[in-house]
Amino acid sequence: MLNSSFPQRLYMFIIENYSTAVVFCIITMLCWGSWANTQKLTANTWRFELFYWDYVIGIFLFSLLSAFTLGSHGDQGRPFLEDLRQAGTDNIGSAFIGGIVFNAANILVVAAISIAGLAVAFPIGIGLALILGVLVNYFAAQKGNPYLLFTGVTFVTIAIVVNAIAYRKRGGDNKKASTRGILLALAGGLLMSFFYRFIAASMDLENFYSPAIGKMTPYTAVFIFSAGILVSNLLFNSILIRRPFAGGPTSYAAYFKGNFKTHLVGILGGMIWGIGNSFNLIAAGKAGPAISYGLGQGATLIAALWGVFIWKEFTNSPRGTGNYIAAMFLFFILGLGLVIYAGI
Repeated sequence: MLNSSFPQRLYMFIIENYSTAVVFCIITMLCWGSWANTQKLTANTWRFELFYWDYVIGIFLFSLLSAFTLGSHGDQGRPFLEDLRQAGTDNIGSAFIGGIVFNAANILVVAAISIAGLAVAFPIGIGLALILGVLVNYFAAQKGNPYLLFTGVTFVTIAIVVNAIAYRKRGGDNKKASTRGILLALAGGLLMSFFYRFIAASMDLENFYSPAIGKMTPYTAVFIFSAGILVSNLLFNSILIRRPFAGGPTSYAAYFKGNFKTHLVGILGGMIWGIGNSFNLIAAGKAGPAISYGLGQGATLIAALWGVFIWKEFTNSPRGTGNYIAAMFLFFILGLGLVIYAGI
């Protein structure tokens, strides 16, 4: 029994079983597949370069919130500030580099969305990131049944291809998507497949309860990762503001002229993505990085659901398009189910 005359030591929240890890990965999938709606809400009045600053601020703010709540209260592990003080320079550097890599990748994907549209850029960029990312993370930390895992990824790949076919059959402005937008999505997806490995390498994935000295807990790693995004954005987005991929240059003066509601929508988008990222890394200890990352990047399914049922992107589509949509959802469900089962 604890002696109440002494202050209780703070710890952190840790997932205890695989089923809870899967729930956290599904929350990641929901968040990573939904944040782009905030850009869609502001796209008609707000340049993506300006939106992106609010988005990055939202990611960083959530990393702080997570660190001082879930990362500092619980029964096991090391609390955030204690963990930060003991973190090794190489591990801090790895998580920070992960933030830089992610930021470069995400800017390319968001730019592709603004040029080619969510329907084209998201399946191409995030789909490529899922396929390559699962491979990178599995061979770095082999956890889960590889046959089930890679079969699941194959089904998801088929779903992404079917998704692209369905959008192309829809016609309309999708046919006007520029080659530049598609190339940006491919480049962003390629980079996106590597960022997660840098964060995972900075943590002791085998033991969140008593992490190796110098290694970080997920909460500390997310904070350093988010700092990498914020700092690198000073360079990356400052260049884009003056030399954008599409349209004329804008300015920081234009950013500060934005109204409070517009800024809040961008910050909300970043916080939504940040929730997914934090939950995914918390789950990686039980699920393994390949399964955790693969389920999270099933976000393409969620984005498709938004497009079909909320934004009505397939209204008045040619006959037969509905069959492709149904097949897309079927392959996604089968693939994600196999990815989940691979860890049991």
